[in-house]
Amino acid sequence: MSTSSARVPCTIVTGFLGAGKTTLIRHVLAHANGRRLAVIVNEFGDVGIDGEILKGCGDEACPQENIVELANGCLCCTVADDFVPALDTILARKPLVEHIVIETSGLALPKPLVQAFHWPAIKSRVTVDGVVAVVDGAALADGRVAADLDALARQRVRGVIINPAGEDERYLEWLSDRGIALVLLDHRRSAGHVPAVVVDDVLGGRLAGEHLLQRSHRKIAFVNGPTSIPQCEDRRLGLIGALTDAGLDPEHDLFEVDVEAMDAPSGMATVEKIFDAFEPTAIFCANDLLAIGVLRGLRVRGLRVPDDVAVIGYDDVELAAMTDPALTTVHQPTYELGATAYELLQRGAPPEQRSFSPSLVERESTGPA
Repeated sequence: MSTSSARVPCTIVTGFLGAGKTTLIRHVLAHANGRRLAVIVNEFGDVGIDGEILKGCGDEACPQENIVELANGCLCCTVADDFVPALDTILARKPLVEHIVIETSGLALPKPLVQAFHWPAIKSRVTVDGVVAVVDGAALADGRVAADLDALARQRVRGVIINPAGEDERYLEWLSDRGIALVLLDHRRSAGHVPAVVVDDVLGGRLAGEHLLQRSHRKIAFVNGPTSIPQCEDRRLGLIGALTDAGLDPEHDLFEVDVEAMDAPSGMATVEKIFDAFEPTAIFCANDLLAIGVLRGLRVRGLRVPDDVAVIGYDDVELAAMTDPALTTVHQPTYELGATAYELLQRGAPPEQRSFSPSLVERESTGPA
């Protein structure tokens, strides 16, 4: 492909104020390894801060003229007239820029940002290479969306969709008192002061349990995350309910392993713990990443899925259909969850809870009926 017809890849870096987006981009510039980069900074609050920081880094990979700052808006609405000319300017530079990095506030959802690249004036010239969301880990660990809530309010935030929400909910009142609309995603609050969109995870756990029972499994292991996470506890309760209704004793017929990190390495590590103490014919995992790790652990142990052990996950991530064997899982309606949360936020809905039901997706890892 000729240089003139090749599309320039773009990476979008998004996140709330103070999450570390500018630090990340400076690191990328410092380690460009000779690649010619350009940066577009899209500011929502005080203008000029991030752009000036990046311009002051003095890195040859991205000279000052390759850093363009747009002010006060979302790329796909209020600054549309600025975004196309900015790209025109960058793409006209010689030698040709090899990669464009776009820093934008977390107030702009990645999906509308990506949609902006379908404009006729843009789609033939650039392509979205990836979207990177930068989060403040310390703030999230404390159950807050950002470390500096005052700075968040000064950014003229009109609404926030929060997922997950921590146990300490005082910051929700702080945001609400300042006129910021809130919607909780996949989180139930007993007080009911904030609109919420949730999934019936008790039903999801029950669906998984009933599916395994229908395939004559009577010795089941459950790999769960921290039970302090409501979704993990609800999935556990649903599974136990299914076993109890079938006349089984969860104390005897169910073996539970809790992990701190709900990822594939943790799932793989649980296989040895399970078989050291129990002989299950099926393993249910609280999410698909754990299940993918369990599949790997069983293979290392020389066990066949589903012939020796059936495996079922939860979430129905895209990778679940690509494993070998393809993973049976409980599907969460993620698009409907997000769309409903956005709808509630846009219209300033009164406190209410919208609940969605999960569904079972049968694939190869639990075998034929």
